[in-house]
Amino acid sequence: MGLKATFYRAGKLLVRPLFGCVARVRVVGGENTNCSGGFLLAANHISHFDPFLISLAVRRKIDWMAMAEFFRLPIVGLALRAVDTFPAERDRADLKTIRTAIQRLKSGLVVGLFPEGGIRDGTRSLLEGAPLRPGASTLTQIAGVPVLPCVILGTDRLYSKRQWLPFRRTPIWIAFGNPISHFPELQKSHAREQIESELTTALKNLYTELREKFRLTADDLPHPPRERIKRCRASDRRGDPATPANGNRSGCSAIRRNGIHRFAAGGIDACLCASINLLHTRHRLNGRGHEEMVRYVAECERLTPQEYYAAPYEPNLAKTLVNGHATMAWNSPIRTRFAANNIAHAEFFRSRSRGIRAPTVLLLHALMSTGRAGHHRWAERFNELGWNACFLHLPYHFSRVPSGYWNGELAITCDLIRNAEGLRQGVIELRQLMSALRERGCREFAVLATSYGGWIGALLTLVESDFRFVALMSPIVNVEHAIWQSPAARRIRRELRHANIEPSLVSRHFHLSSPLHTQPLCDPARVLFVTGEFDSIAPACEIEAIQQKWRGSELLRVQQGHFGHRMMRETIARLKQRGDL
Repeated sequence: MGLKATFYRAGKLLVRPLFGCVARVRVVGGENTNCSGGFLLAANHISHFDPFLISLAVRRKIDWMAMAEFFRLPIVGLALRAVDTFPAERDRADLKTIRTAIQRLKSGLVVGLFPEGGIRDGTRSLLEGAPLRPGASTLTQIAGVPVLPCVILGTDRLYSKRQWLPFRRTPIWIAFGNPISHFPELQKSHAREQIESELTTALKNLYTELREKFRLTADDLPHPPRERIKRCRASDRRGDPATPANGNRSGCSAIRRNGIHRFAAGGIDACLCASINLLHTRHRLNGRGHEEMVRYVAECERLTPQEYYAAPYEPNLAKTLVNGHATMAWNSPIRTRFAANNIAHAEFFRSRSRGIRAPTVLLLHALMSTGRAGHHRWAERFNELGWNACFLHLPYHFSRVPSGYWNGELAITCDLIRNAEGLRQGVIELRQLMSALRERGCREFAVLATSYGGWIGALLTLVESDFRFVALMSPIVNVEHAIWQSPAARRIRRELRHANIEPSLVSRHFHLSSPLHTQPLCDPARVLFVTGEFDSIAPACEIEAIQQKWRGSELLRVQQGHFGHRMMRETIARLKQRGDL
């Protein structure tokens, strides 16, 4: 064992500078690998480079279980056995392998395996919901040792030979979770079920943590090795778009256009973020608010979305629809200290061809939207397509702006309770509208929403399901990012810190206010997320994260920042392609 340990350490010394030149490894939870005694390390598997990079991130020696096919190659088999790697058959239970693993685990060693049984990506991966093979739970339960979950991302890009150029430094992300007990107090079958359940959950949580922490894009996530290789070869045939060959002017033009769009979008977003932060200087917590926030969160923590967004019946709405009024006003069920905001207001555009029973699209505007004219034009286009359209004035906007304030100024400030109640107000009023329309014979709805309206639209899907489509353009989906990382919330963060309002306190409300931390009641396949490639307020990585969590939903990318005009046009075009319109 001493000689093989020496070979193992020598191997790490050889491969460390190699991967150090071509990869930049970021490790989360590395301290969890320092536990004493034997344990089973279970990781997802996206490339043949995984065991090398995981081994470099773990101080202790790992005895890997590897595919038996590798050992049939004499030189490879000799090298693997020299570092205590042992073979495992993928298509059947190998008693010799099981005994070897259990013996080493009981001896206090670390055994590493990939419970997926091979390289997996997409829906075949346990990270995306594929079932976990029972091998890991069996080994840890019999050996009486914990299992340590591990997620690795980025190594599949090393199949592209371009990533091996010196000092290109392909980013690799590795996360280690907390050790999972072998549950000695439970019966064998129950213990294994519990281990499988907790391991699956831990791996998915680590996957989400890496995506959120490092803002990973779709290209950062696992792809099939053949796809990576094919993409590299196709790039070789075209010429590297980053350094196009002579005459490849279209590639240069595309890059220049992309750079111009990114620069322009970044400049617009930065100016508007600065304006929002400047406006927030009018709102101060003055060091107060912590006790109120604690009380509010404690009250809300016990509520489900259906309870939090319960909508009382409003008889005046149905009567207004009978009379065919184009505008509707009613008392909002959420009372605030601003009288103007306590009156809900909506503009209804009835389909001329199909009448009140036609499906209705709910148009939800952005924060501090500059005008209604654009939404009115889109409402008329929906009427031409046989739809009703309803434009709701969201809390603190348009007709609901208190005297002395800007349009939408009070919707998002450092007063988090008012922010939450504004979101709640918007969702409940939309539910009242839908209830009134159902009473008049409308049975199908849709949502077309932008930014702040997209946030409210996403929350509406937590409690309503009768949607033909839900198109959310640059929606705010992760409250954690919106408060603690967004460039538009710098002033808010400053006030919250002065008031000792910590992220952990705010997170207790996420099950009601943060779409990324929830699941929709409607079919996710009806949801279309639209993201701006250069968006710094609702970054593409956040939209990608919720699109992956709301399994079955679709993601559309548009080359603009958070603010722009091409997104609506491309969203409508995509809805027509999908057959939703």
